[in-house]
Amino acid sequence: MSERKHDYIPQNAAQFMVFGERLIHIVEERALGPNADWTNIPQTRVEELAAKFKAFAELFNTFEAVQTKGNRERRHEAQAEATRELRGFVNQFLRFPPVTNGDRTDMGVPNHDTVRTDHTVVTEMVAFVIRLGVIRELVIDFWIEGADHKAKPAGYDGAVIIWGILDGQPQRHEDLDHHTMASRTPFTLHFEEEDRGKTVWIALAWQNERGITGAWSAYKTAVVP
Repeated sequence: MSERKHDYIPQNAAQFMVFGERLIHIVEERALGPNADWTNIPQTRVEELAAKFKAFAELFNTFEAVQTKGNRERRHEAQAEATRELRGFVNQFLRFPPVTNGDRTDMGVPNHDTVRTDHTVVTEMVAFVIRLGVIRELVIDFWIEGADHKAKPAGYDGAVIIWGILDGQPQRHEDLDHHTMASRTPFTLHFEEEDRGKTVWIALAWQNERGITGAWSAYKTAVVP
């Protein structure tokens, strides 16, 4: 069993774009909108967060249009800066009331564990299939191994997905250097243009509400379309 800590903020640029857009939209509506009820969040801080993310989004679009190494590096630096701002914002304003557990779930922010029972062992395994999405996308359908439904185990955060582009089978799970939390199925992985035609190795494991990860599935592979 692995207990490696998994970050809720996506590392992949396209997934970070989706994550950030959703979170900021909700924050702006709840903190600055006409029916705002998150009155503990200063407008200036929301604007600072939005500005950091806008800078990243502009460089993300620039790289999509002109995929040079320089544009990739500029996008990477802007994403790192936006991630730092976002993480600080979440920890300062979104971990506490009036923001609720349901609100955090909507934003993709994990809730603090308040469960007092001993959920220290994850016994379920993940079964999954990989489908080709549109260009540069792979779609992961996953469920509890042996189950006749696709609901995640009750009270679990979801499935941790790890993946990496390698020439051969990984020797250990740490060789797969990308990871994300998928709270629902299906989940789409996004890749860069230069990844097309390359082989991706993928494995999944369930993670419970205490952040404990179960046993990893067998590796599966797919070629980036």
